[in-house]
Amino acid sequence: MTITNKNLFNLDELSGYKVAENYSDVRGWDVKDANNRIIGKVDHLLVNKTAQRVVYLDVEVDETLLEEGYNTYQNQVSEGVHGFLNKEGENHLIIPIGMAIIDEKNKLVNTNQIDSSTFAKAKRFRKGDIIDFAYELNLVRHYRGDNTIHSSNIVDGFYDREEFNNTFYHRDLE
Repeated sequence: MTITNKNLFNLDELSGYKVAENYSDVRGWDVKDANNRIIGKVDHLLVNKTAQRVVYLDVEVDETLLEEGYNTYQNQVSEGVHGFLNKEGENHLIIPIGMAIIDEKNKLVNTNQIDSSTFAKAKRFRKGDIIDFAYELNLVRHYRGDNTIHSSNIVDGFYDREEFNNTFYHRDLE
């Protein structure tokens, strides 16, 4: 990922931000895909300060998913776009908060819209890497299977999309 202005911050590195009252802190919870397979654990909650809320779950991917042999993400097409290799140590990915369903009773995060094959083919990153907007955009396209989402149409209202529609967390303004 390229070095850009930082857009996303770990919740725990921001003063004045916390998990909303009456909601569970899902850090450390398992994440299951659409086929009920564990794909990893929530490591961090990522906040966009402009939106003033959590917009992604940062998930440390389960070793079994990494071992499936998917090294590239995105499908290659004849127009010259090529897949990128996930390098050793790149074992994190993000999930838009609106694509997650929180199961407080079982302490699980479910991603009923995304299966393990989609997660396995997603571009991953190293813990602590700065996540740029291009990565966010590509991942939402990948999860949705919709390459028509164009950055010039959504930069300002990106977090207003349904993928981020969740009031699960908020900024404590008191």
